[in-house]
Amino acid sequence: MTDTTHLNAMPVETASRRPGTFSASRLLQSLGARRIMVLVALAVTWEIAARYQANPIMLPGFLDAARAFIAAVSSDGLLWAALSSLAVLLKGYAIAIVIATALVSLSVASPFLRDALQTVAAMLNPLPAIALLPLSMLWFGLGEASLLFVLVNAVIWPFALSALAGFEAVPETQRLVGRNYGLRGLRYVAQILVPSALPSLISGLRIGWAFAWRTLIAAELVFGVSSGQGGLGWFIFRARNELMTDVVFAGLAAVILIGLVVEAVVFRGLETVTVRRWGMLR
Repeated sequence: MTDTTHLNAMPVETASRRPGTFSASRLLQSLGARRIMVLVALAVTWEIAARYQANPIMLPGFLDAARAFIAAVSSDGLLWAALSSLAVLLKGYAIAIVIATALVSLSVASPFLRDALQTVAAMLNPLPAIALLPLSMLWFGLGEASLLFVLVNAVIWPFALSALAGFEAVPETQRLVGRNYGLRGLRYVAQILVPSALPSLISGLRIGWAFAWRTLIAAELVFGVSSGQGGLGWFIFRARNELMTDVVFAGLAAVILIGLVVEAVVFRGLETVTVRRWGMLR
């Protein structure tokens, strides 16, 4: 005899698992949904703390800062300040990556150069790049070159150390395969070492970007005071001098938003199409 109870229960179970059916667990599995929930929770907490503080100069509310952000983008030059900062940042970042790649490629071929690179990086990597700004302004004057100098120093050492660690972690089997195919020099680095060390390289790019971004904002705070111009750092400093705390938060929000977009679009996208697709990362 057919078990009608089991048959009648099957459509219900199938319908509950039908693709596209809303469920809280599926929503929580989405990275974008989790991040939005965190941002909403922070915004609510911020607004409650501001209302409890009841002092807009000390801590404006989230809604006040949001209105100031919209006004700053449309009429107060926040967009142009952000573009100015990004233009300088991309120049320094690109220069640092090129120099670091050349140094690491040379160090792979020579134990002496590898030890030299590790020694210099151990000396300069812990040094805050912003501490070099006085020397940079003395050597290069009040211009973009001063900012580029500190940016290059902020990026080159963490990326070089990450890349070198990734190259050294390449399995010996893959190294032997490359040598058996006659790969030497740059071809050996590009076709054997780089694909295997790609997770470390992307991690180094991400760390270098974060170091460069915060170093640039800090440098612009000082550089803007000296030259009367600048990007987001000068925008924030100017708003602070005028006691427009909501505008200060608008400038900080621009820094955070740019960082989130770069992380989600550039680095996360690069991981998705490479190392995650290849099964090298979960």
